[in-house]
Amino acid sequence: MNGKKIIYQVFTRLWGDGSLSSWDKADFEHIKSLGADYVWLTGIPRHASGKPFVKGDPGSPYAVSDWYDINPYLLPDAADRTEAFREFVKKVHKSGLKCLVDFIPNHVAQDYSGALGIYPWHDGDWTDTFKVDWSNPSTIQEFEHILLFWSGLGVDGFRCDMVELVPPEALKQLIHTVKIEFPDLLFLAEVYGRDSYSRYINDVGFDLLYDKSGVYDILRGVIEGKRSAQELTWNWQFLGPLQSSMLNFLENHDEQRLASRFFAGDADRAWAAVAYAMLFNRASWMYYAGQEAGEEATESSDGRTSIFNWCKPSSLSLLDSMIHHGSALPDKNAEILGRYKRLGTLARSSLFALGEVWDLGYCNQSAPGFDVGKASAFMRFNGTDAMLVLCNFSDKAVSTELAIPAELQAAAGINKSEASLYAPAYGYALLKCL
Repeated sequence: MNGKKIIYQVFTRLWGDGSLSSWDKADFEHIKSLGADYVWLTGIPRHASGKPFVKGDPGSPYAVSDWYDINPYLLPDAADRTEAFREFVKKVHKSGLKCLVDFIPNHVAQDYSGALGIYPWHDGDWTDTFKVDWSNPSTIQEFEHILLFWSGLGVDGFRCDMVELVPPEALKQLIHTVKIEFPDLLFLAEVYGRDSYSRYINDVGFDLLYDKSGVYDILRGVIEGKRSAQELTWNWQFLGPLQSSMLNFLENHDEQRLASRFFAGDADRAWAAVAYAMLFNRASWMYYAGQEAGEEATESSDGRTSIFNWCKPSSLSLLDSMIHHGSALPDKNAEILGRYKRLGTLARSSLFALGEVWDLGYCNQSAPGFDVGKASAFMRFNGTDAMLVLCNFSDKAVSTELAIPAELQAAAGINKSEASLYAPAYGYALLKCL
């Protein structure tokens, strides 16, 4: 894929009043104000609820019981939920956004009764599910029908769950077949094994992959003081041409909230990490709804927003009041939102979405004030613009004089061999060079 995409993940039943019918222009405008061009609606296909095997109330969206229905609580007044969802997708498109939904190829709910082949056991602790049997000839045919069904409703792509537990050749066939009819679909894969990235992009045919074992794990380790920022350079070198097929993130429904006490502890300790993940290369970026207002998951015992139970993260309530009632956010939340909006605007600019990247750590290991274990510096350039970025992961401000090698000067078309930058603790700095 060419160019950075920005995805905004919404755990749909927690947004607004919990129904799709309540969404209006203001919701979409808020999402677009963050630079997003896709909204990933998590939890649309009907999942199991109210039965003894179900985890929590109303249950997990990853235990699908009916692939051809929409969760009733999302469209409680609709006579025909399928058509109501089709109309909702039209609203998404009219707003200028595209829409992703979940595709879960490894498991279904224990009460699933469709045409997929099923084993009567589950993986790991997913006790509310049964594993899909991909050796059954009906499975791939039924999944083709399922993906074509949702594509026919207008969705623009699929976030594909736990694909490493599914035969790659089957996924390859599935993606190829569905893209014959819908060639512009985006297939985003949840992949954890970094050594498998190339296979899932170049052979299986996914458009984007989570860079969980790369950028996410490294940045988390750097924030926690357990890893060196120099590993970011090594990850960039490892990825090579795969960089534009990566998806960077610091939150999603599986992970602990960035500002929670279990992760960064405060949104202000994470700005260098956010800037790096959004600006370093052409990799795409994903928000998790509430992140842009500094969600801390204080209602949670582990820093995660529950995917099993009804809950109301405080940031989503604040955002709903702002979006629909014009209420001002508290100063702290407003500041966080403003900073995300500015970074989103930068990330979507042609320089950061399409430009080249040059890591500067290798030639600045002895630069005064620059610690390669606690900072990262790079340049983005595209022939008409060039900008230096300094990300400071330490708890002390950094003031440094960065060397710009002759090779980079020639590549970027600049006449500048060094540059002075200052980045606050846990922050970042930008310097225009053209």
